[in-house]
Amino acid sequence: MPQPTLPLCHSTKGKDEIDSFYLRHSGAGSLLAVSILPVNASVKPTAASTPAAQSASAAGNLVDINPATADQLKALPGIGEAYSAKTIAGRPYASKTQLKSKGIVPSATYDKIANLIIAKQPPKKTK
Repeated sequence: MPQPTLPLCHSTKGKDEIDSFYLRHSGAGSLLAVSILPVNASVKPTAASTPAAQSASAAGNLVDINPATADQLKALPGIGEAYSAKTIAGRPYASKTQLKSKGIVPSATYDKIANLIIAKQPPKKTK
């Protein structure tokens, strides 16, 4: 049986015509998974596409959560006023994973920022 040719993503065909194509070519016993987004659909940016991520990866700079300002923290994906305030109040951090283990940010938020942050330790003072 020849494989049907699927219409291109940026087709000029109307939605009804495309829907009928999929109905005609997805008979019993077939599995057809399709994801259709309108050409003008907005796609939520990923952590790597946010300005904070771009600047951190482009320059190789990570945001140090110990001395960072509230504005620097809020530039991270998923960090707003509340999480930046909790981060500042919970300082100092021995490691960045303490943001999650101390309950400062939820796991999902931590996963978004883990590759963008660091918790540097101040140099030890010698007597």
